[in-house]
Amino acid sequence: MVSRCCLDQLNLLSTDDFRFMNRIPRVMKVPGVISHFEEDQQTTSQKRVIIVSNQLPLRASRDSVSNEWCFEFDENNLLAQLKDAFPPDTEVRYVGTLKADVDVAEQDNVAQVLHEKFSCETIFLPVDMQNKFYHGFCKHYLWPLFHYMMPMTGSDGMRFDRSQWQAYVSANKIFADKVLEVTDRDDEDEDHVWVHDYHLMALPNFLRRRSHRVKLGFFLHSPFPSSDIYKTLPVRDDILRALLNCDLIGFHTFDYARHFLSSCKRILGLHSECNRGHIALEYYGRTVTIKILPAGIHMGQLESVMSEESTIRKAKELKEKYEGKIMMVGVDDLDLFKGITQKFSAMGELLETNQELRGKVVLVQITNPARSLGRDVQDVLDEANRIAKEVNKKYGETGYEPIVFIKGPVTTQEKLAYYAIAECCVITPVRDGMNLVPYKYTVCRQGCPVLDEALGVDENSTPKNSVILVSEFIGCSPSLSGAIRVNPWNISEMASAMYSAIVLPATEKHLRHEKHYKYISSHDVAYWAQSFDQDLERACRDHYHKRYWRIGLGLAFRLVALEPNFRRLLGDTLNSAYKRTNSRLILLDYDGTMMPPASVNKGPSHEVISVLNRLCDDDPKNIVFIVSGRDRDTLSKWFSSCEKLGIAAEHGYFTRWTRDCPWETYRSMDLSWKEVVEPIMQLYKEATDGSCIENKESAIVWHHQDADPDFGLCQAKELHDHLENVLANEPVVVKRGQQIVEVKPQGLSKGIVVENLISTMRSRGKSPDFLLCIGDDRSDEDMFESIARSSANPTLPAIAEIFACTVGQKPSMAKYYVDDTVEVIGLLRGIAEASVQPNLL
Repeated sequence: MVSRCCLDQLNLLSTDDFRFMNRIPRVMKVPGVISHFEEDQQTTSQKRVIIVSNQLPLRASRDSVSNEWCFEFDENNLLAQLKDAFPPDTEVRYVGTLKADVDVAEQDNVAQVLHEKFSCETIFLPVDMQNKFYHGFCKHYLWPLFHYMMPMTGSDGMRFDRSQWQAYVSANKIFADKVLEVTDRDDEDEDHVWVHDYHLMALPNFLRRRSHRVKLGFFLHSPFPSSDIYKTLPVRDDILRALLNCDLIGFHTFDYARHFLSSCKRILGLHSECNRGHIALEYYGRTVTIKILPAGIHMGQLESVMSEESTIRKAKELKEKYEGKIMMVGVDDLDLFKGITQKFSAMGELLETNQELRGKVVLVQITNPARSLGRDVQDVLDEANRIAKEVNKKYGETGYEPIVFIKGPVTTQEKLAYYAIAECCVITPVRDGMNLVPYKYTVCRQGCPVLDEALGVDENSTPKNSVILVSEFIGCSPSLSGAIRVNPWNISEMASAMYSAIVLPATEKHLRHEKHYKYISSHDVAYWAQSFDQDLERACRDHYHKRYWRIGLGLAFRLVALEPNFRRLLGDTLNSAYKRTNSRLILLDYDGTMMPPASVNKGPSHEVISVLNRLCDDDPKNIVFIVSGRDRDTLSKWFSSCEKLGIAAEHGYFTRWTRDCPWETYRSMDLSWKEVVEPIMQLYKEATDGSCIENKESAIVWHHQDADPDFGLCQAKELHDHLENVLANEPVVVKRGQQIVEVKPQGLSKGIVVENLISTMRSRGKSPDFLLCIGDDRSDEDMFESIARSSANPTLPAIAEIFACTVGQKPSMAKYYVDDTVEVIGLLRGIAEASVQPNLL
């Protein structure tokens, strides 16, 4: 016969988990750590990092002679550089699609080659799915939205398309299946899965569904828009919930992380907390850590390319070509967010207002090929060509063009040569992710021995210097504290900033350069990768200290993490203990426990009144209490039809055992402090739209559940601190609860109610042998704590059956949980029916 303990464990498994059953370890050698017999462990597990991205960091081409496929790593790709960022004993594998059209007949052979020679697992999506997934949903809908471009009309091709979203989800599932193939090994616990960018935001859902202990991180390389923009996304909940299946979510800047957290708060009602320098969200018992760290560059690779002959030759050529001129350089992808047209307009205004610079200043603008095709790209190119032509015609002369517009592709060696010669780097997107061009520019301006020698730089030359003019709307801006930041929408400001960069003293340029180079060289790609990996390891350290429960279907799936001693309160367990006992105390919170918190009508439903009357009237062994923070008049009115129901109002300040019993007061107290508190709360009420004040006999409460979530929390914190200062010498406590700030007398809590009720029952010779206590918020934790303290005290009579239960899966002093108020009513109805059934045991 299978024990209940074993059944409880099996209940946590889905059918997907039985593929792992043959690998269940057999011996526990250290508390909390289970391992195989030592003789089974032949080799030490190798750590493996699985990097998942939409496209593999490879270049693909066909040999001109043999027509066979040739592949090589794209060393300029940030993800390709990660293979050098981890320690040598770490295996790095890649999962993604190939940037090439491979015939179906060749796909298996290509996949095998990439697996064996490049540690790449290749995904080949059907053509229609690829078009809808990448060119449709990703590039023409999600990417513009994340860059703050709203689809205003249907003609712009950026409206939400359900079929494209379905293709996005299907593609993400295919990616997840491929990752699971890679992780399907005996030592899969050593695998770290690192998913990259907005193309794969649904992937964590499918991966977590199949492997609840996978170490899963996600990094977003694009901006995350403000919550007002993100909320327009029809599938906003699905994407957020999918991402929250990760253990660690990374962003380049605090702004992007803040927007993500705000969206989680406003859409899902989740609140973040800072703990020892880490930001985290609690999501169904799991801790999702938020990481803020800009990406870095591969210093070694960059310095190596700088030393190449082709780079040196090009740098010497450029130095001769632009001798006596001031060169500014910009390198951008060709898209509508890179601010190329604004940059050209600012160059024109610079020359218009500063005639002495005509013939001396050159802006070299290099554009990388567009990543996707569309009318918007062509429009940007046409406008940039028009402005450049106008500026060159107006201010140019023979042998001098103010704007040199180079349309790619341009080799890495040529770009580095331009960086090395340029006195200023101008990167001014109107919105962008990280953008590592200023980092590369700074390193090239620092130079290397071979390049310095070729350019005639020696120890007697002017100290190395550089100037960066950067948009305030890109990810690298916060890390470049010495850069000149501009608003690219303000053309005059950009022109003025260009002038400031040109006339900046050499010593100032050197100091700014030194500051940037020191940061960039110490925060390279290895630092970025290893820091993320360490935080992922830290975020996953509790994986084996919790039990997991899968709930929800489709993209609503989530994994509930439970403490080992925290489990769902089942009706059978409760009914069985209920029938065995003869003196029962049932304590019920009201708001959030008997009544849903979102309900507009706060009064009890007919069903609530009915089940309470059955518990009170049908079984004389029961004593039932509503323990609430609400005032006694409201509770008396609501429960006037419950004759035998006990009520503890205002956290126990007033108590009565039945409807006809007189109210008992906790103790006589001086409430003169209310005259000080009420005017202060009134000020915050008037200043915070949607807030209100509840004036009880023993306490005053400021509510902000209907206020703006962010502003309400801010005001609540300010009000709490204000009242604590004012009431420092008064016998009161100021507490922040669930969307409230409350001032009440010291020593008054629901925990005192529990102690007094149990003590009174014992004094009457009816010591309880069954205790059921259900609540949902912080004030109810006082009851759970009092129960735990009482049961642990050997000097007090033991209570045989104790069920302390919280509503919702969250950290709690309770040992049990239920999901919602519906489940609470169901449990109460079950024990009410058990009261009238004969005991067959």
